[in-house]
Amino acid sequence: MHYLVGLMGSRTVVLVGLVLGCTVACSAEQAPPPPAPPIPKIVPPTSASRVPVMVDRPLPDDCELVVPVEVMNQRLGRELPGEPRLIIGIPEPALGRTGKIDCYYGLAQGQQLAAAPVVIGLSAYNDEATARGRVTDSVSAERQEGGAVSEVEVGKQKGSLVVTRDERLLLGSLGKTTFVVRVKAGVVPDDQVGPVLAALAAQSMTPTEDV
Repeated sequence: MHYLVGLMGSRTVVLVGLVLGCTVACSAEQAPPPPAPPIPKIVPPTSASRVPVMVDRPLPDDCELVVPVEVMNQRLGRELPGEPRLIIGIPEPALGRTGKIDCYYGLAQGQQLAAAPVVIGLSAYNDEATARGRVTDSVSAERQEGGAVSEVEVGKQKGSLVVTRDERLLLGSLGKTTFVVRVKAGVVPDDQVGPVLAALAAQSMTPTEDV
């Protein structure tokens, strides 16, 4: 009797050991591998481009306050030589003009103003009607000399794009100020001249802190 109990007890121990061993081994074999850690997705930072906000402001006294050289080069897609040259005009009461500035871009040392590939001019007048009238007169004169005239958008304003044999120019006004952007033929591809000149004109009427 004691022998049977001892035998059965030892069988019980053996069976329990087998069951436990199988449970541990089977669990080890069937456990799924741990999930791979997630790979972080790197998103490059983006910044919204700022649209120039045109305002009728006092005439600047520096070409960097008209169109900064860096902005000019970005718009043209290439770097112009030299530093811009500023010419300050005198008031002309007979025309109702109270001030005038011209910025000549792309002049190498020793070159004359007439060689500038890009010229931006701003003029201030007594009132808005006089400024608009000056633009109308200038566009009419260009048309009479054979220039092709079309309307383009300059910010929220309208401007006149004039194409002649030797140059492309954009004229317009905002408040009491007129603006004109001139580029020599070939400086900007003709299929891009409208948007490029419009962007430069808008920038010329935008305070630099709004760039």
